[in-house]
Amino acid sequence: MKKIIILICSLFLVSGCASTGNKVLKNETSSAVAAKITKGVTTKEQVRGMYGDPMTTSFTDSGKEIWKYEFVKTHAKATNFIPLVSMFNSGAKGTKKELVIMFDDNGIVKNYSMSSSKVDTDTSLFQ
Repeated sequence: MKKIIILICSLFLVSGCASTGNKVLKNETSSAVAAKITKGVTTKEQVRGMYGDPMTTSFTDSGKEIWKYEFVKTHAKATNFIPLVSMFNSGAKGTKKELVIMFDDNGIVKNYSMSSSKVDTDTSLFQ
């Protein structure tokens, strides 16, 4: 019986975590990115070599290209596993990391930003 309880608890723990996006950003910090990317020096191809293809690409009004990378890691709220309570209070909490890079007309990094923020999603039946 003890083994069954341990197995069930393990399944809840494993099923409660999720991650999406570019896994290279998982352990990145602002200082780590600053050590890799130099404004006016680093090229698109060097960025692609470090982080792969961007999640999204956009352009400014003046035609500058912007690449965006994201990584989100979440875990289920404990209330998700409590019968009836989960109808009123369920969802996930975690961290989102985002790297945004703007290139000049020659494909050189003009500017970049690395940010990390907390995320909290609510998927309750009644909101």
